[in-house]
Amino acid sequence: MSNVTPGDGRLSKNEKREAARDKARVLREDQKKKDRRTKFLLQGGIIFASLAIVAVIALVIVNSVRPVGPGPQNMASDGIQISQGSIATETPALESDEEPIPNTRDEAAGILDIQMYVDYLCPICGDFEKTNGEYISSLMENGKTTVEIHPITILDRLSQGTKYSTRAANATACVANYSPNQFYDFHNLLFANQPAENTTGLTDDQLIEFAGEANVESASDVAACITDQEFKSWVNASTARALNGPIPNSNIDNVQGTPTVLVNGLKYEGSVTDLASFQAFVLQATGADFNEQSTPTPTPTPVPAP
Repeated sequence: MSNVTPGDGRLSKNEKREAARDKARVLREDQKKKDRRTKFLLQGGIIFASLAIVAVIALVIVNSVRPVGPGPQNMASDGIQISQGSIATETPALESDEEPIPNTRDEAAGILDIQMYVDYLCPICGDFEKTNGEYISSLMENGKTTVEIHPITILDRLSQGTKYSTRAANATACVANYSPNQFYDFHNLLFANQPAENTTGLTDDQLIEFAGEANVESASDVAACITDQEFKSWVNASTARALNGPIPNSNIDNVQGTPTVLVNGLKYEGSVTDLASFQAFVLQATGADFNEQSTPTPTPTPVPAP
């Protein structure tokens, strides 16, 4: 093969024509090679991009169909039922978004049933516990009373970004799951050491420390559960169920604030800082004479507007 060069003036006209054809052929071959490389790179890029898109779509699909995670054991009703000796009623774990199974009250046996919906950052809940906690504990110890506690979270906005309400509710779910018979002691410790609104709340380490003070079993599992927020999905789902309703076996449609206290299905409307008022309401709910001295309640901590 020969190319046309400045010295090609000695070539004949046919040779020059042939040389030009050769040069054009070489240029065409080079261009074809470039085109093939470009096409290969373009196809590879399209394939890679397509695979990436497929991977993203697959991830979205998997995440959308993946269960939101199991709820805690012993809280199938979205709360944990405690009876004499702080013994918890054992129930299986349900999926976070699964319909809860309400506990039933043994009316024939005259069992008094108290249900409490609480946010562990709610100061009015704290006032109710300070005023009535000892009395409620004494009712349980008579063997004729069950107390069902529903931790919900409506005050995350008041913990400087730490979402203390959610973390505390998750911590109680952890104890319910791994050490249910220590739940009531842990619940009481959280209110005895309740942080103020507009603070960061208790740290995870402090929650773990109070779980230790409550002598929880499987302490390492409880600690890991608190740190990992194992039941965060359940906390969010159970809170939504409480706020949206219905509330089974009660005279209310939904929870509108905390504390919401039900005695034999009837909502307590008395003062949270008046022990006599609550005692009178308990007597009323059990069919005894009602104490006319009971007073109206201050509005409970409201559910924040969406």
